[in-house]
Amino acid sequence: MTNKYSVEQLIKNEIKKRGAICFGLIDSEGLTEQEAAKMAKEADKAGVAAILVGGSTAMDQLELDKVVRAIKKAVAKPVIIFPSNVNSVVPSADAILFSSLLNSENTYFITEAQALGALLVKKYGLEAIPMAYLIVGEGGAAGFIGKARGIPNSKPEIAAMYALASQYLGMRFLYLEAGSGVISHVSSQMVQAVRKVYDGVLIVGGGITKPEIAEELVKCGADILVIGTLLESKDGRKLLSKIVNAAESAKAL
Repeated sequence: MTNKYSVEQLIKNEIKKRGAICFGLIDSEGLTEQEAAKMAKEADKAGVAAILVGGSTAMDQLELDKVVRAIKKAVAKPVIIFPSNVNSVVPSADAILFSSLLNSENTYFITEAQALGALLVKKYGLEAIPMAYLIVGEGGAAGFIGKARGIPNSKPEIAAMYALASQYLGMRFLYLEAGSGVISHVSSQMVQAVRKVYDGVLIVGGGITKPEIAEELVKCGADILVIGTLLESKDGRKLLSKIVNAAESAKAL
C-alpha cells in the first residue's frame, strides 16, 4: 500500500459502503506467530475490515514484528499497529494508529512517546493515522498503564469536550476505550454526545460482547467497533460474525 492515506481511505470507503465496520484486535503478548495467524484468519472470515495488533503490556518489538508478518501472510486485510509505547512501532505493518492518550495524567502518553516514535514511523514508511485516544471508566490495562483519568460513563459531556478539542487539533480518528476484558462498554449516551460534536471517524472498543451491544453503539453513532477479548476464545470467535453483521445492519440515528 504505497499511496498516501491508502489505509485510511480504505477504512473510510468501507464505512461508507457497509455503514459501520469492525476491527479485530489481536493482543500479541504471549501469542505465537501461528496462534496470531489463526486468530486473524478467523476474524477475517467473520468479516472484520482490518486487523489491529497491539496490547497494553506488549514489550518485545522483535516478537511483535514477527507476529505482524505472520498475520500479513495469513490475511489480505490491512494490518494496523495499535501502539502502547514506542516499542510497538514495527516496519512490517501497513499503518499505525498514531494516537495521543488525551486524558492521561502523564504527558509521556500525550506527546512524549509520540515524539520518540515519530522518526521510526517515518523511517519504516508506515502510514500514520492521527487518532485521539480517550479512556472511559476503569479502562482496564490501558487505563492503568496509561495513567489515565477515566471519563465516567455518567459524564458524557466531558468526553464531548475532549472530542471537539481533538477535532480542532486535527485528529481525524477518535477512539473511546472502555478497556480490554472489561464487563461494561462505553455508554450509548457518551457515544451520542461525542457523535453530536465530532465529525471524524468514531471508534468504540471494550466490553462489546453481544450483537445487541454492537447494534446499539452503531445506532448511537459509532463508525468502527473494536473486538479483542472475544477473539481469544473459540466461542467468542463464533460470535464475532454475528457482531459484525449487527454493526453493519444498524443505522446511525
